[in-house]
Amino acid sequence: MHDLKSGHAPQNASRRTFMGTAALGTAAMAMAGCASASAQQTVAAAAAPIDTSNLTPDQALSLLQEGNSAFLRGEQRSDISNAQRRLELAQGQSPFAAYVTCSDSRVPPELLFGRGLGELFIIRNAGNTVDTVALGSIEYAVGVLGVPLVVVMGHESCGAVKAAVDVVKNNATFPGQIGRMIEPIIPAVLASRENGAIDLDNAVRQNVRRVVSQLRNQTDPLMQEPLAEGRLKVVGAYYDLDTGAVDFFDRG
Repeated sequence: MHDLKSGHAPQNASRRTFMGTAALGTAAMAMAGCASASAQQTVAAAAAPIDTSNLTPDQALSLLQEGNSAFLRGEQRSDISNAQRRLELAQGQSPFAAYVTCSDSRVPPELLFGRGLGELFIIRNAGNTVDTVALGSIEYAVGVLGVPLVVVMGHESCGAVKAAVDVVKNNATFPGQIGRMIEPIIPAVLASRENGAIDLDNAVRQNVRRVVSQLRNQTDPLMQEPLAEGRLKVVGAYYDLDTGAVDFFDRG
């Protein structure tokens, strides 16, 4: 019953209201704490050290796919670069994949796949082409470090491929060594033409396919033997700048 003069509820009612509100607040905080703890456990589980020794090519590819899925969810590993890991790697490296990709600043492989120090052996240049230096680096990763997987990844709006398209369509020229750098991409641009038209994304994917084919079929026995025995895979991928997703579209 209300006090008509004061307009206030009796003291007991106020106390009950306060206690009910406090209880709701406590419950909400507990639920939030549980959700936070659950999220932390999920991240901790995802961040747990992974034994990457003796992986098959398919297992190595699965790690990259899972890492990209985590990247799309906004999850980040906490053990990407810690003191203990640095000390371990000072004794030697054992990456589980070699990665050939573009130098473009928007395409950092470790971040796209949630990988840490010492996990990816990365070869980068504009247009993700493979020259003598790049091929030697890949062969070192396979023959010496024993990686079971080589990935060649192009990406949306690649400037080097766009320049090669401009050469084919408009007979464009470029200063310094840029012209020579994009020469290996031109055959991929020509092969990507459909009914005389050139689509940049198709050219990017065709460039990846040509490099993948080169590594599968035109390399030293250092790579040919593990490929033939199933101990090594070379796959092609495409990175979408807008979505952050990686499409492993050429798996052999």
